[in-house]
Amino acid sequence: MRVGLVGAGGVAQRHARVLTGFEDVELLGVTDVAPEAARALAGTYGGRIFSDVAELLAAGPDAVYVCVPPFAHGPAEEAVVAAGVPMFVEKPVAVDLETAERIGGLVERAGLRTGVGHHWRYLHVVEEARRLLADRPVRMVNGAWLDKVPPVAWWARRDRSGGPVVEQAAHVLDLVRLLAGEVTEVTAYGDGTPPPVDGADIDSVTAATLRFASGAVGTLAAACVLTWKHRAGLEILADGLALSLAEDGLTIRDADGERHLPADPDAARVAVDRAFVDAVRGIGDDVRVPYAEALRTQRLALAVAESARTGRPVALPTGPAARSTDAGVRVDA
Repeated sequence: MRVGLVGAGGVAQRHARVLTGFEDVELLGVTDVAPEAARALAGTYGGRIFSDVAELLAAGPDAVYVCVPPFAHGPAEEAVVAAGVPMFVEKPVAVDLETAERIGGLVERAGLRTGVGHHWRYLHVVEEARRLLADRPVRMVNGAWLDKVPPVAWWARRDRSGGPVVEQAAHVLDLVRLLAGEVTEVTAYGDGTPPPVDGADIDSVTAATLRFASGAVGTLAAACVLTWKHRAGLEILADGLALSLAEDGLTIRDADGERHLPADPDAARVAVDRAFVDAVRGIGDDVRVPYAEALRTQRLALAVAESARTGRPVALPTGPAARSTDAGVRVDA
């Protein structure tokens, strides 16, 4: 299976490393707006350097990975969908809802095989959490991503990254949806003060409350004021059960006491690529986050960001509307 890469940054390099470790995958080549980045990736992992997406698609890849910053999503996906090539997209799938909805509609109409890089879903402890919650309704979820400003120039700009909730906490929100169900309304507040980084205009901290269709309630806290990654994960309360879930493990507390199950995030990063490759090759069907599913997480993340910007509650679609790529979010008066 020949794979092309759009983008040659850190995430693209990780996928290149994983993919070239598979015996049944060949890295066809890479294109990037920074030619030196494309040359560096190709020099390490092989493959050709293409001048643009059109030239890459003309070479006939069996699948394309779109690994670009949030603000750059859109044109590459449109070209890949138009070519009918299976597509893997790194999260977040866009910086704005309009772009994500447009691509989602194109993917749906084309019936295209897609995958999105929410690799936390491949942690075996996530499956254990789902098993433990199968017969216990979730009452409360508290999610958090408390971290630093990543060392990339575009990250601290709202119109480039979407801010911490969209760019970082999307992993947490994706698991919130998986384990507690769909959110119907959010109310969020940002501090209105950017982190001490040149050109920054994002909120340093954001706090949100979540209301779920099931009747459960929750919170989300996001921050980029530290110089280290302090905590990223979620706590879930059900009747007689407390779960603390992060990328590196799951802590379970119930009537039998407390126990901890370690997790392997690197294995999850391999598993998400393996599942997509197998699906494209027709020998498996374990893509846990196709584009339509990632779009639902994107709607939630952008609803939190919109509420923090406006100071008003934001309602999300439920039922059949939540599954449509024409659904959006509504700011309540």
